[in-house]
Amino acid sequence: MYYKRKIDDYLINWKADPMHKPLIVKGARQIGKTESIMHFANANYDNVIYINFALDRKYIQILSDGYDVDSVIKNITLVNPSLKFVEGQTIIIFDEIQENPDVATTLKSFKLDGRYDVICSGSMLGINYKRIHSNSVGAKTDYEMYSMDFEEFLWAKGYSNEQIESILSHMIDNIPFGENELSVFKSLFLDYCVLGGMPDVVKTYIETGTFSGTLEIQEQIRLDYEEDVRKYAQGLDQTKIISVYRSVPAQLAKENKKFQFNKIDKNARSREYTGCIDWLKDAGVIIECNCLQFPELPLKGNIFENKYKLYFPDTGLLVSSLDEEAQEDLRVNKNLGVYKGALYENFVAEAFVKQGLGLYYYKKDNSTLEEDFFVRTQNELIPVEVKSNSDRSKSLSSLINNERYSDILHGIKLGDFNVGYANNIYTFPYFCSFKLKEYLTSLSAK
Repeated sequence: MYYKRKIDDYLINWKADPMHKPLIVKGARQIGKTESIMHFANANYDNVIYINFALDRKYIQILSDGYDVDSVIKNITLVNPSLKFVEGQTIIIFDEIQENPDVATTLKSFKLDGRYDVICSGSMLGINYKRIHSNSVGAKTDYEMYSMDFEEFLWAKGYSNEQIESILSHMIDNIPFGENELSVFKSLFLDYCVLGGMPDVVKTYIETGTFSGTLEIQEQIRLDYEEDVRKYAQGLDQTKIISVYRSVPAQLAKENKKFQFNKIDKNARSREYTGCIDWLKDAGVIIECNCLQFPELPLKGNIFENKYKLYFPDTGLLVSSLDEEAQEDLRVNKNLGVYKGALYENFVAEAFVKQGLGLYYYKKDNSTLEEDFFVRTQNELIPVEVKSNSDRSKSLSSLINNERYSDILHGIKLGDFNVGYANNIYTFPYFCSFKLKEYLTSLSAK
């Protein structure tokens, strides 16, 4: 069974645009890229040409006579004479193009030619993307894909758009959820946190109605990620890259979640790990949250280059990396707070990235003043605090009430709460995180 994804509507709109360019779908391994692309292609084209450079190596030579469309098609049909290219009715899908990045050079020719639509994809595109981009600048459109977000998870569970949009309505209108609504969405959210959004994991859970078998899938995905390091991390210390990746869960468990290399090895220095974190980010298996120099706008030019937190882009994979006792508690009792709030924080970071929001935090040296995340409206900087308990939000109040922080007028607190507003702080349940960008848009419109 195919589960609806957000890329579905994007692909339909892409095809409908008469000026559309060849498309490159980027994202980590096993997030559902190929399945979504093929679902779209089979439903919208009479003729689908699928070429996987990793599984069928004989197609690597299709560029041997040049990058023009006719030469490429001639060489494709030499490999497989049964393939037909019907003008205006054919889509060509080049998958795993990290195995043959020069194919991106053909995209200029396909754009100018216009007879066939082209989509490229690959599980490790980020690693070779500078080369791919330089070969196709101006001739392609990029789409960044992630594992299923909470909204896609709700679709898979059978919830309608109207039911899901009611969550946003509660946020915008500042109306608390009813007891039943709150209970249902909290339960679904906790299931999603433990499972994550990897399509194979979600399918197994929905088809069996249990968590049985999901951990094995998650563990295999993490092993595959490490195998990709050994296969693709050329010119870097592969052991150090894997050490960084494995260190993320333990570092998130610390009170001070800033990533520290000396927690990997007491004698480690950041210069020894140059390129390791960039490699993992490019591969799509970690996400970075930058520390602000000062809590003010603008954000991008206001960060410490060597001060950051690292998260997993899929909280389910983070849960699967924990020790067996913690996993059992999480899967049976859904008690994410036992991990010092790191899992809730990881979920929020994941939700922000999947919405296209940047990740920023603040921690003042020699002070208790710190904030988990920051977002912005058109004119306002808004600190976001993720609470794993009911303690007062001292830092949030300090940022709002201190005249030094002139860009900050309101705050947002995410936790085991209902919708509310007091003392210039909006409170929302954790599961509202995936609607935050739309909520911020509504604030800007007021």
